[in-house]
Amino acid sequence: MTFRQGEKDVWKRVPARDMLRRWWVWLVAAALVGIVAYSQLGKGGKTGGPGRKGANLAPASVPVTATAARKGDIGIWLTGLGAVTPVRTVTVKSRVDGELMRVYYKEGQIVKQGQLLVEIDPRPYQAQLTQAQGQMIRDKALLANARVDLKRYQVLSRQDSIAEQQYATQKFLVRQLEGTVKLDQGQIDNAKLQIIYSRITAPVSGRIGLRLVDPGNIVHATDTTGLAVITQLEPITVIFTIAEDSLPPVLDKLRAGARLPVDALNREQTRKLATGSLLTLDNQIDPNSGTVKLRAEFANKDHALFPNQFVNARLLLETRHGATLVPTAAIQRSTQGPYVYLVEPDRKVAVRQVRLGPTEGDHVAIDQGLAPGDLVVVEGSERLRAGVKVELKNQGPENSGKSRKGK
Repeated sequence: MTFRQGEKDVWKRVPARDMLRRWWVWLVAAALVGIVAYSQLGKGGKTGGPGRKGANLAPASVPVTATAARKGDIGIWLTGLGAVTPVRTVTVKSRVDGELMRVYYKEGQIVKQGQLLVEIDPRPYQAQLTQAQGQMIRDKALLANARVDLKRYQVLSRQDSIAEQQYATQKFLVRQLEGTVKLDQGQIDNAKLQIIYSRITAPVSGRIGLRLVDPGNIVHATDTTGLAVITQLEPITVIFTIAEDSLPPVLDKLRAGARLPVDALNREQTRKLATGSLLTLDNQIDPNSGTVKLRAEFANKDHALFPNQFVNARLLLETRHGATLVPTAAIQRSTQGPYVYLVEPDRKVAVRQVRLGPTEGDHVAIDQGLAPGDLVVVEGSERLRAGVKVELKNQGPENSGKSRKGK
C-alpha cells in the first residue's frame, strides 16, 4: 500500500495529538487527587480523626531561664590599663673601694630600713683613722706649746722687751696650728665615715632582689651595676591611664576633696587583687593616645601587687542608688538598639526596647524600659521572637516578678 507525501504527514500528526491529549488528562487527574487528599487531611486534623490526631497541635513552649529585674546600687567606673610601680626603687651601691667580705641577706628577702646587708673590708680605713688620730695628737701638742709662747710674748710685748713683729708672728702661728688641728679632725671624721660606709645598710624597707656581686670581689664606688636592688612594697602604687574625655569629672571630684576608690584587677579581670585610692594625676595629656596617667596608692599589706605587674585599674567615680538592675546576659542587640525579652503574665515573651546605664560586673542598669520585678530572659533567647510561649526552667525566688500574677 502506497501513500502520497501529504498523506504520510497527516498520518504522523495524528498520534502526536493523541499523546498530548493523554498527558493533559493525567495532569488534571493528578491535580484533582492532590486537592482531595489535602482537603481530607485538613478535615482529619480538625476533627481528630484516625491518623490525624497531632496534625494541628500548638507548637511546644521554648524552655528558658529568666530572672526578675531588681532595685539596687551600681557604681560608675572608669577603667584603664596600668602597671604596678613602687614608690621607691633603690640600687644599693658601695661608697668605698675594697673587697666584699660578707653578705648578710638572702635573695628575695624582705629587709627593713637600716638592716645590715653587706660588709666591705674596713681595715684600710681603720689604718687611716689611726694615722689621722696620731697626727692630731702631735698637732694638738704643737698648738698647746704655741699658745704658751703666745702668752709669754704678749707679756714681753707690753714691756717692750721683744719686737712687735715677733709677737705677731707667734699669734699667727697659733692660728695656723689651730687650722692644722681642725684639718686633722676632718681626716679623722672622714676615716670614721669610710668605716661606716664599709658596712652597707638598707636605705629603705622592701624586697631585695638577686645578688649582683658575690663575696670576694673588689667593689668600687664608681661601679654602675651596684650590689643589689630594693623595691618598696608597702605602700605601692599603680600608674594607669584613662581617656581624656573622662578627665573632667575626675578633676571635679579631686577639687571637692573626694577620696576616689581604685580597684586593681588581674589581667583577665576575674579577680580583685587590692583596693586603694587615687593619689594624683599627671600634668598633661598624651597627644598620641589621648589619655592621661593617674597614680593610685595601695597599702599592699599582703604583697598581692608585685612591681611592674600588669593590672587593670578601676576608678569608682560615683555610686548610683536605687537603679533597676538586670544581668548583662539578658541584653540583646539589634539595629534598633538594645532590647530584652520580657516574660508576660501569659508566659509569652515580648520584645522590650531599653536604654542602658552603667555596667558593673555581671549586671547593667536599665535607665528606661524596665521596672523592678519585670521578668526577663537570660538564657535560651536564641529561639525566641515576639509572641512565643516559654517555659521557665528556673522556678526559684528569682522568678517572683510581675509575670507570676498570671498564674
